[in-house]
Amino acid sequence: MRLVFAGTPEFARVALQALNEAGFEIALVLTQPDRPAGRGMKLQASPVKAYALEHGWPVAQPRSLRLDGKYPEDAAAAKAALEAANADAMVVAAYGLILPQWVLDTPRLGCLNIHASLLPRWRGAAPIHRAIEAGDAQTGVTIMQMDAGLDTGDMLLAESLPIGDDNTARLHDRLAAMGGRLVVQALRQAESGTLTRTPQPAEGVTYAHKVEKAEARIDWAQPAHAIVRRIRAFDPFPGASSDIDGETVKLWAAHAEGAAPGAPPGTILAAAPESGIVVAAVDSAVTLTELQRPGGKRLPAADFLRGFDIKPGQVFGLPDA
Repeated sequence: MRLVFAGTPEFARVALQALNEAGFEIALVLTQPDRPAGRGMKLQASPVKAYALEHGWPVAQPRSLRLDGKYPEDAAAAKAALEAANADAMVVAAYGLILPQWVLDTPRLGCLNIHASLLPRWRGAAPIHRAIEAGDAQTGVTIMQMDAGLDTGDMLLAESLPIGDDNTARLHDRLAAMGGRLVVQALRQAESGTLTRTPQPAEGVTYAHKVEKAEARIDWAQPAHAIVRRIRAFDPFPGASSDIDGETVKLWAAHAEGAAPGAPPGTILAAAPESGIVVAAVDSAVTLTELQRPGGKRLPAADFLRGFDIKPGQVFGLPDA
C-alpha cells in the first residue's frame, strides 16, 4: 500500500516509524515548514521531516493547502506532489494544517487521522493536555476517517488506556506508541476489506482548545487537586508557574494534601527539604516537589530550597496580583 504521510511533531514521527517498520511504502511526506528553535533560534526541521530525510523520502512543506488562500503557489505545488504520489491512503497525525476537501478526496481510500483521545471527547488541538487537566480517568487513541469537520469523521478503530498520575509528556509517549500500532492495524484491515466505519455519537462532544502560555500561571484559589492536575497537564508546555519574591518560578510536579490549610490561598505553609514546599489552596494544600528558577534547571524541592530561601508565611502570587 502506497501512503502519503502528513505530520509534524514527535507524536507523528512515532507513527511514521511504525508505518515504515510495518512495510508500507511512503510515497510522500508533508510536514510544517522549518521553525526557529533553541537559544540561537536557528531554523530546525520537524521530527517528521528529519525522519523522512533519513529514509530518502520526498518531503513537501507547504505553508497552506488552500488553493484560494494566502499561499496559492504552495498549495498548487502540494497538489501536484500529492497527485504524483498516487497514494492509496493518506495518514495524518498532528500535522497542523487544515486539509481542504481536495486533499481529502485525492487518495483512493481517503485520509486517516490518528487522534489522541476517545472521540467525540476532546476534539481539537490539545486533547492530551485537556484530558489531564479535566481529571479524566482514561483517554486513548481514535483512528478516524477524516471529513471536512473538526475531528468529526467516522471512527475506524479506538483503544483506551488509564491516565493515572501521568503528566502530558509521559501520556504523550504512551499515546504515540498506541497511535502507531492502531493505524497500522487500520490499514491492514483496509487492505483486507474488513475495516468498518462507525459514526461518532452526538453526545459527549468536548473541545480541546489550544494551550496558551497565558494559562500557565496557577490560581491558588482553586481546589488542590485541580491545581495538581494543571501542573501535570502543562508539563512540558507551557509549564505551570507562580510568582514569589519577584521571580516567576516554574512548577513541574506536585501532589495534593488532605488537610485544610487554615491560611489564605497561595500562602506557604512549610518549606523544608524533608517536607517539600507546602502551599495553601482554597480547600486543602499542594506540596510542590519539583521546581525551576528562571534560567535554572528543574530541581527536586530539597535541592531547589538550597538555592532559594523560601519561608513559611510568604505568598505565591495569584493571577491578578
